[in-house]
Amino acid sequence: MTASRVLVLNSGSSSVKYQLLDMADRSRLAVGLVERIGEETSRLVHEPLAGPAAAGGKREQAGPIADHEAALKAVAAELAADGTGLDSPELAAVGHRVVHGGTRFTLPTVIDDEVLGEIRNLIPLAPLHNPANVTGIEVARSLRADIPQIAVFDTAFHSTMPEYVARYAIDAATADTYSVRRYGFHGTSHAYVSRATAGLLGRPVEDVNVIVLHLGNGASASAVRGGVCVETSMGMTPLEGLVMGTRSGDLDPAVVFHLARVGGLSVDEIDSLLNKKSGLLGMCGDNDMREVLRRAGEGDESARLAFDAYVHRLKKYIGAYAAVLGRVDAVAFTAGVGENAHQVREAALDGLAELGLALDLEANAARSPQPRLISADYARVAVAVVPTDEELEIATQAYALVTQ
Repeated sequence: MTASRVLVLNSGSSSVKYQLLDMADRSRLAVGLVERIGEETSRLVHEPLAGPAAAGGKREQAGPIADHEAALKAVAAELAADGTGLDSPELAAVGHRVVHGGTRFTLPTVIDDEVLGEIRNLIPLAPLHNPANVTGIEVARSLRADIPQIAVFDTAFHSTMPEYVARYAIDAATADTYSVRRYGFHGTSHAYVSRATAGLLGRPVEDVNVIVLHLGNGASASAVRGGVCVETSMGMTPLEGLVMGTRSGDLDPAVVFHLARVGGLSVDEIDSLLNKKSGLLGMCGDNDMREVLRRAGEGDESARLAFDAYVHRLKKYIGAYAAVLGRVDAVAFTAGVGENAHQVREAALDGLAELGLALDLEANAARSPQPRLISADYARVAVAVVPTDEELEIATQAYALVTQ
């Protein structure tokens, strides 16, 4: 029996998302979530999707789950109840989402003690994410030390950016000393969507230039030339770039100095302001695009202003990346807002006919879970909606590595 299953783990500070996939046919066997780890109100939701266990539907546990070790042991027990446990000989690897790989990790990597130490060393670049990623890795290794544990890095896809794109124009020695450069994030999503868009066009990925717009609560854009990222909107951290749900995106750095000197805000207060209290939330009090659209439709001026600012920034990046690529074959929308908010897609592309962009308004307004083209027949540049699948991308990269 050939081992073809990959368990994908996404460990957050108080949660673990997971999927078990069979890469023989790229099918999902189970999905689940453990949330509020460390609280009395912890919850595990597990859904088997294949085999006899699928008939029973979702299963839910409520009650305290002390830590990530307890959480992963609970996940292992749920999978074992399905007959797909971690002790299965069909399990080929565990794939871990790791947010920050710095300049060291640009490919999926088998995790050993040295690699784990390097991921720990990168914690200052991703203090909210890498510690939880490390914890998930440590626990998974303790549960199945005999199978490959693979790290797939959010930053890796963007490591192909030219040095003149990745560098900030600050003192080079200071930048090198403190690892100050543009890394980019959402890389697994941008990789998956750029390839899927080429497939939707029926063309080899090497022949297609795509602007990918990953629009969720966090949002980022990328310019992908022939399957290779050449520019992305997020920078050293996920704060740079587009207007997001709670993040400001691009900002004059002197705003930080002004808030410190004139406003008396501490570094931590400014960090919280720009990451958690800005973006749509800061402008109108809602970070859910559905609520912003509803309120704007009812004449709420602050919601309309937030929507207009969001779309304006998005339009600027589309135009900039069209200039970077020179030739654009497709613009692809993905993630929660990108896949579902037809008003955002329409507003972002409005007035860009000179760039070859035009929507089929009926196709754009239609809801569908499937990848699809929504551009007008006469448009020079295709417009696609491609549901992202970061777990499948992580599983694909992990499985390719262990089968080499």
